[in-house]
Amino acid sequence: MEARPLTLIQDELVDYDKAMERMTDLVGERQRDERPDTLWLLSHPSVYTIGRRTPQAHLPDPSRGIPVVETGRGGQLTYHGPGQLVGYLIVKLGEEERIVDYVREVELRLVEALGELGLAAERRDTPPGSELLTGVWTSESGRKIASIGMRQSRGVTSHGFALNVDGDLDPWQWAVACGMPDVDMTSLKREVGDAAMDSVRVAVAASFEAS
Repeated sequence: MEARPLTLIQDELVDYDKAMERMTDLVGERQRDERPDTLWLLSHPSVYTIGRRTPQAHLPDPSRGIPVVETGRGGQLTYHGPGQLVGYLIVKLGEEERIVDYVREVELRLVEALGELGLAAERRDTPPGSELLTGVWTSESGRKIASIGMRQSRGVTSHGFALNVDGDLDPWQWAVACGMPDVDMTSLKREVGDAAMDSVRVAVAASFEAS
């Protein structure tokens, strides 16, 4: 991968709707070249986010009490909650660079960060006719640990990734995550038993050259 240094913004728990408003502002600033490429690390209160093509059958039972919000990113249903590290990437792509190329880079940088944290992980190519396998998977157990959904507008990316660190995994089982009924979502805590959010933030920021 070529060097791509980013400016780092960090927050703790931010309401999803408020985060979307700020992300929109950050994207506009980047489109106007008023800010450099940026990584924003944060977490959200419990919420399910869905893409425009998420089937109704994949949504959770409303009795679970977790809100469902439609979002402008690519991909299917994703859960966000405390104990998950979310990274929004506001990056101006090169003239010949496609969003799918950058998503591959995001996968590889997350694999690198997880390796530094003691967990072997990998990205996967999607076989023809299969559900999209975008994201990061554990090498040994074959579980999915990070979800990625992004878009670009006027050459600038938005949205990003969600890495499960030490949060409750039960909400993933109350809906169909990532369009895959059989996916087994996992976390760093489940895989390695020791997951400090502060250490994960440091490793992820380093892998994205963000400071």
